[in-house]
Amino acid sequence: MLTPQSLLDQQRQSSLGEPKLVVRNLSKVFQQKRKSLSVLEQINLHLFPNEFVCLVGASGCGKSTLLNIIAGLSKPTAGEVLVDGEVIYGPGSDRGMVFQSYTLYPWLTVAQNIGFGLQLQKMPSSERKQHIAYYLEMIGLSKFAHAYPKQLSGGMKQRVAIARALATEPEVLLMDEPFGALDAQTKEQLQEFLLDLWEKTKITVLMVTHDIEEAVFLSQRIYVLGNHPGRMKDEVAVNLPLQRDIDIKLTPEFIELKRQVVQTLR
Repeated sequence: MLTPQSLLDQQRQSSLGEPKLVVRNLSKVFQQKRKSLSVLEQINLHLFPNEFVCLVGASGCGKSTLLNIIAGLSKPTAGEVLVDGEVIYGPGSDRGMVFQSYTLYPWLTVAQNIGFGLQLQKMPSSERKQHIAYYLEMIGLSKFAHAYPKQLSGGMKQRVAIARALATEPEVLLMDEPFGALDAQTKEQLQEFLLDLWEKTKITVLMVTHDIEEAVFLSQRIYVLGNHPGRMKDEVAVNLPLQRDIDIKLTPEFIELKRQVVQTLR
């Protein structure tokens, strides 16, 4: 018998096509001397093409561990991750990753940081310059092309990190609390920047955050992860307009969605 959720998934799949990213029956157990620590248990999630999905949960629930497994940086104990129907076994150019720390190469300029992955892909120099110029303009940092990371603010560094991940044109962009280290005002500015960037590129995004307000503002769906071990507690559809500004956070619809996620976490 089909549940309402499975019927909803079938309707969504018929309108959006096959999922871009699938996590299927995934578990992760760490061995600690004579003990086993179960961090993730029977995780199932999916992202359709061009979706922006957030994963929220309390600290220590396994959010970053799950993202690292999806990125191919860690292996699951059980289950699998698929991109475009193919099982992944390690890192790949089909997945871009943005971390909370900026992870820019301090000895490279902004332009060189953005083009680093393109150079590894052996893209011809002339084409690489065009790509770099495009993403510099997209993130509003063309004037800082020859600056070094130490000359940038935290928000500017994170914009460069996002551009570097996007420059290689991955199928899925993975983000691990990318604005967690920023002050409130800069965070809101970058949230609007990220939504605008997502609208322009239509890339598929899975973002981990502990900030429920941020998740509601950015995403189309929210997965709520419980802890000890991390289990999927709920999936919340964010039925808000795709084009959003900061003022939407004050609307009754936004506040009700935030309340729903908070109650699920509790």
